[in-house]
Amino acid sequence: MSSALFRRPCTSPTAIPSSPTVRLTVEKKAGLVWPRGETAEDIFTIGNARPLDQALQHATSEMLNWLAADYGLDRTAASHLLGQVVRYDVGNVFDPAYTMACRVAKKWLVRR
Repeated sequence: MSSALFRRPCTSPTAIPSSPTVRLTVEKKAGLVWPRGETAEDIFTIGNARPLDQALQHATSEMLNWLAADYGLDRTAASHLLGQVVRYDVGNVFDPAYTMACRVAKKWLVRR
């Protein structure tokens, strides 16, 4: 596993300048299919595909895998949890592929 911290000013014509800190960790033998991430409040997975529903499916499938692997939920329990608490963010709807994020608040999870 390797880890890196990045600090870079974020600016755009309509944004407030900020300097977020991002930590990236590469787990080479984790068996991930799609990217995963965490914030202080949420865990999230990313799907990228065309059409949009395929991107959503990739993000959701990766979240189900994560909930099973790290939180001990079977597919049925993970599906029920997602049915109640999932949030989706549209990241990109520009050709040639779409990006979706699947989020679950950490307050609903207990890591095993």
